[in-house]
Amino acid sequence: MMYCAGSLLRRSPGAMRTAQATLVALAFALPAPGAWAGGHAKPASSSAQATGTRGAPFQFSVVGHIWGNGGGNNGGNGASSSANTGGGDESALRRILADASAANPAFVIATGVKAGAEPCSDKLYAQRRQLFNEVDAPLIVSLAGDDWTECLNSAGRSNAIERLNRLRELLYADSQSLGSRRLTLTRQSGTAKFRSYAENAHWEYGNVLFATINLPAKNNHFRPEAGRNSEYEDRLVANRAWLHRLFTLAEHRKLDGLVLFSDGDVGLQAEKSFSLLSGFLPKQDGYAEPRRQISNLAEQYKGTVLLVDTQGTGNEPAINWHGKVGHLSLAADWAEVRVAPGAATLFVVKGGNADAAPQ
Repeated sequence: MMYCAGSLLRRSPGAMRTAQATLVALAFALPAPGAWAGGHAKPASSSAQATGTRGAPFQFSVVGHIWGNGGGNNGGNGASSSANTGGGDESALRRILADASAANPAFVIATGVKAGAEPCSDKLYAQRRQLFNEVDAPLIVSLAGDDWTECLNSAGRSNAIERLNRLRELLYADSQSLGSRRLTLTRQSGTAKFRSYAENAHWEYGNVLFATINLPAKNNHFRPEAGRNSEYEDRLVANRAWLHRLFTLAEHRKLDGLVLFSDGDVGLQAEKSFSLLSGFLPKQDGYAEPRRQISNLAEQYKGTVLLVDTQGTGNEPAINWHGKVGHLSLAADWAEVRVAPGAATLFVVKGGNADAAPQ
């Protein structure tokens, strides 16, 4: 179009006026920058909503897997008494989601879809998706092991892989987050080799890279009785590539920090703190490879790393620092994490004990 317009401009004054009018019309016909966000994004604030302001403080909320452990883990920001859900009192989940989004966070992370005692049904999955879409803030779902690893079919056999694929279809159908406002995400499924792994997603906000990774509780879904663990082994390959991509991106863009959300605790800080850890681990440690990789990549990365999982014990949420790597383990509640670029501590939990700044 630019070449054709240039040709017209050289021909005559009349042609010049025609070309100019055409270019003006095209400019007004193009959608506004925020319109590309799609879904339910608000055009007036879509640019700020998608990336934040570089260097400006902000906060995000993380909803612990309140359905885990029978809903009995109490702790966090004061909503604990309503979080004792047992088999899945959805009203408790509604209240916690409302509380987590009330402080106008940049986004909310929901760690898990259902309780272990709840059915692995399409109906329940769709019901939770609808609930997540009602949240005021952009909402990203980080899968929990209870969502799929223990699911059985009518014959009593494992139905984990089929249920995982169904969750991918229902929750990660496009590049948008859930919630009444949307964030645009980059999914690992955008790479042809890892087309299945839509649950692994990353997004940048306020000069920090955030990402989810499928590392379920209960030893990363390693099944010692299953012979070749095809699902586990294939996911190891995908997660290896994903972690490399995340740290490379954060380093290349000179980002202040990288936050990684998972269900399982890879045990990075435990390994550094206890020399006898190997004596307490199962014969096959399902987290051994991602733990080594995260440790090596974090050591090379110049920014701050925060690992967030849902294996907390119900105490007041706190970030435990080991050098420039922080670990936040949540239980049956939610936490607000404040991000303060340029401060001594990049990440601080509101109402919790942030311990010492990274050394």
